[in-house]
Amino acid sequence: MTPTSIKDKVAAIASKRSSLVQLSLRSDLGNLRIDVTQALEEIDDLLQEFKNTFPDCPIDDLV
Repeated sequence: MTPTSIKDKVAAIASKRSSLVQLSLRSDLGNLRIDVTQALEEIDDLLQEFKNTFPDCPIDDLV
């Protein structure tokens, strides 16, 4: 895998983040809220690891 292909895959995941944020704001999630919160934390961790691993390949526009 090249940094560009990894960036494309990370970008695809990051693009879903806003949907999870909107979902987390719903009041009718019940126990699903735990899963949504965990998914958001894992996406944030992934984005941070990507930034640390590929500092010359910015993804600031994805968050």
